Amino acid sequence: MRYPLADIDNVPEDIREHILAVAEKSGFVPNVFLGLARRPAEFRAFFAYYDALMEKETGNLTKADREMIVTATSAANGCLYCVVAHGAVLRIFAKDPYVADQVAVDHRHADITPRQRAMLDFAMKVSQDPAAVNDADHDALAAHGFDDEDAWDIAAITGFFGLSNRMALIGGMQPNPEFYLMGRVPREKKG
Repeated sequence: MRYPLADIDNVPEDIREHILAVAEKSGFVPNVFLGLARRPAEFRAFFAYYDALMEKETGNLTKADREMIVTATSAANGCLYCVVAHGAVLRIFAKDPYVADQVAVDHRHADITPRQRAMLDFAMKVSQDPAAVNDADHDALAAHGFDDEDAWDIAAITGFFGLSNRMALIGGMQPNPEFYLMGRVPREKKG
């Protein structure tokens, strides 16, 4: 990595608690947490917006939908870290060990529903040509049960991870090895 990971023992207490809570749940500390912890104000802002977007309980997007958006758009942006990390979470939420790989390679040929394809078509357009998004794109989403607030959520997730992808790329952030097997092989039960 171009920028050193923070030492967990030398970060503010609220950030350390956040990181340790993630480690307790996942079994490891994802590199993105230590990568961002070196700049505490940005860490707090990043994860506050992440939580607002990805942990949201309202709207028509499932947790798997949200991770699918991140995986597809991160692949288009060439971000290995986010494809691998969020692909792992997608496999878990979708309960499908193949879906993330298919979506990352080409969502148009992935074994997903027409609803998911419409969602990802919209996300990809927001990612690659946002000035071209028009009423027809919103109508295509509406035909699959998405409302204007859902379109906002899809665009916000896409935009937020555009930032995340770029920071991971310029920092040379690498996915933790643990991500590669998540959702592919059963997790060992804790005693």
